[in-house]
Amino acid sequence: MHEIIDAFLNKAQSKGIDYADIRVIDRRRESITVRDGRVDNYLDSTDAGIGVRVLHKGRWGYAASHNIDAREAAMITETALRISEASSRAGGEATRLDEIEVHEDDCATPVEADPFAVPLEDKLARLMDCDERMAKAAALSHRQAFYDAWREDQHFASTEGAKIHQVVTECGGGIQADAIKDGDHQVRCFPNSFRGQFHTGGYEQFMRYDLEGECARVAEEAVQLLAAPPVPDEVTTIIIDGPQLGLQIHESIGHAIELDRVLGWELAYAGGSFVKHDDPGRLRYGSEIMHVTLDPTLSGGLGSYMYDDDGTKAFRTDLIKDGILTGFMSGRDSAGACGQRTTACNRSDGFARLPIVRMANVNLEPGNYTLEELIGSTKKGYLFSNNRSWSIDDHRVNFQFGCEAAWEIIDGKLGRMFRNPNYTGITTEFWGNYSGSCNADHWNIWGTPNCGKGQPGQTAHVAHGCAPSRFDNVRVGVRG
Repeated sequence: MHEIIDAFLNKAQSKGIDYADIRVIDRRRESITVRDGRVDNYLDSTDAGIGVRVLHKGRWGYAASHNIDAREAAMITETALRISEASSRAGGEATRLDEIEVHEDDCATPVEADPFAVPLEDKLARLMDCDERMAKAAALSHRQAFYDAWREDQHFASTEGAKIHQVVTECGGGIQADAIKDGDHQVRCFPNSFRGQFHTGGYEQFMRYDLEGECARVAEEAVQLLAAPPVPDEVTTIIIDGPQLGLQIHESIGHAIELDRVLGWELAYAGGSFVKHDDPGRLRYGSEIMHVTLDPTLSGGLGSYMYDDDGTKAFRTDLIKDGILTGFMSGRDSAGACGQRTTACNRSDGFARLPIVRMANVNLEPGNYTLEELIGSTKKGYLFSNNRSWSIDDHRVNFQFGCEAAWEIIDGKLGRMFRNPNYTGITTEFWGNYSGSCNADHWNIWGTPNCGKGQPGQTAHVAHGCAPSRFDNVRVGVRG
């Protein structure tokens, strides 16, 4: 590794490059899906290579290679330089980097049990057991159980003197029950939709949730939903559970305040943002009790890391305080374009992709209620559970979310179950009607392992800490 980094640094210095960095990345993923009593999918994949980023004459150049050796490092450094020089001929405003503290460090996610060292038979036995428990509990159309683990081993060095070795390990899983009848398809999942719940950490994170104990409930509720009535079309109060609220935060807050979207750098793939670069300190994003933080340093968050791909050390900061926007998620280049300080959010999907702004752990801070108190203080409304679908416009203003199940709330008590619940809103109006959250005992960091962004497309692992929360004057049951 020293030879590779030295070759990169020697080439960069000999060419008089303004700034350059190198990332040498080795990634591994293991993924298992059990479906209807058999192994439906098994993946054990690795991916490794070198990526060099050069900033010269005010423009980025990037080159990458699967060949991890010193000669290749020198060659792609020169290639990245030629790309940056070619880009500089296009004119326009030069890229500026925010100044950061330079670090030398060796760090890793705390891991109790290496997920890649646990025998495959142990993982399969647990997934098959969950499948059997769901089969015994209810007459389902399909049953699924999931397991996923990832590890990224990265060496980072820059011409500023940074040398960082960072290893991030992630693990988790979940279950899903599908009930189909007369053209109607109902789903219940645990702990979360879309393959389950994931954290940074080792195999202990897969064992963290009582999948076996929830199998019967999940299976029974999927079948019960087939006979449940749909949520009526009305304006009412809703309490959103943690998994669904995590996605609400992701789509209507997280993506909207990524600074590259705000600046118009990210438009074609998934749109920009209604937020303006000078909105911090003046834009009312929600009610006065709304407090949203960015914190990649949290233990166990799927968006947790020690350094971003600029080599910036991660830290906690406010994004929204007392309902007012206070800052953005950014990297050195987007922050530099606005004269701001980076929030350590430049990350890439592997060695072959240029780092771009990605959210980390974006959290709605807990409130003061127990779940019983939050429901008990709601005269009429619904409790919405787990995401099933989502749609939001390309500036993060108008949205609609569909959930797996809902329960009516009448005079502070949970009542009937409803199927196909959905709700719609306008971002700042919706968050303006935010009226309370459960306390820290109900707060969890919900992982999202499939966040897409960029061209070429990149997938990031992010997370959202939150507890069940209440929103007033929400339109639900929208059809047609």
